[in-house]
Amino acid sequence: WLGSPSSYGDDAYLLFVRKDANVKTFEDARKPGGPKLILGGTAEGATGNDIAILLRDALGINLQIITGYPDSGALFLAADRKEIDGRLVGMSAVNSSKSEWMNKDSNMHELMQFARITRHPAFPDVPTARELARDDRSRALIEIAEMPYTLSRPFVAPPGIPEDRAKALQKAFMDVNADPDYIEDAKKLKIDISPIDGQAVLSMIDRLSKSPPDLLEYMKKLQGENKEGG
Repeated sequence: WLGSPSSYGDDAYLLFVRKDANVKTFEDARKPGGPKLILGGTAEGATGNDIAILLRDALGINLQIITGYPDSGALFLAADRKEIDGRLVGMSAVNSSKSEWMNKDSNMHELMQFARITRHPAFPDVPTARELARDDRSRALIEIAEMPYTLSRPFVAPPGIPEDRAKALQKAFMDVNADPDYIEDAKKLKIDISPIDGQAVLSMIDRLSKSPPDLLEYMKKLQGENKEGG
């Protein structure tokens, strides 16, 4: 493991919902017998679909997922056209592709932020999924699901590399992510640069391996269910 250039340190996975949707608040979204929050997704098995199902189960949200949209752009358009109530999407993706959603006068607002231990500074009034968890088990499940975001763009080298070469590659990887020109280019593209090194990746994988078996089993079933169109 060389590391990941993004640990979601300056990003957030947000639940955007139309202001004119039937669901106005997060409490509306999980009110027993309340209106369903209609979200859009791409192909079966996509990450956004998995997270929506997990939030349904862990947080008790009433939701329906309309899948089959060809790409992220089509999902943005579907929300603007009122085909769906909203979508789960990364802040960086919104900044680069649909920045008007971030404006205060936009017809979209944020109900929740995922993949965050604490609230992102840009959204101090938007609760995290961990805050909204109904019990310790739900919170632990959310924490497991959030781990991949901390190493959202991992880089690896082939096995069997001599130790000195592996260390040189790991150092080079972190040096690149500290290079001023590289960081400036990333800012222009509105890409989050918050690197973690190879050891941090290994530590996270170790933590994941020690998670309660029933929670890991849930994650396996969730991915299988979603890919089968369940």
